[in-house]
Amino acid sequence: MMRALMISLGLGTAVAVTGCSYSDIPFAYEVPVQQGNIITDEMIAELEPGMTRRQVQFVLGTPAIEDIFRDDRWDYIHTEAAGGGGRPDRLTVFFEDDRLVRLEGNLAPEGFGS
Repeated sequence: MMRALMISLGLGTAVAVTGCSYSDIPFAYEVPVQQGNIITDEMIAELEPGMTRRQVQFVLGTPAIEDIFRDDRWDYIHTEAAGGGGRPDRLTVFFEDDRLVRLEGNLAPEGFGS
């Protein structure tokens, strides 16, 4: 009797634990997860060629990536996804002589600095 109870309890626990790892339940709520820097159109509109690094950081915040091998570039990346999907928004800021010269990425406005 005790052995049957232990086996039943063990099997029940195993089924319950494996059920927790199944994530394709169609009616389950998936929490949207935001990672990185939120960059708005208003923030990008404030950027002007010739701004210092400090001014750019004041407008956009601390960059997500500062490449130690290329200190003339800052990368701002933002993803908002439920369940791990979604395409990241990217903005790469380039400096020459510590002044803003160029923006790249899917958030960069057309013709910036020209």
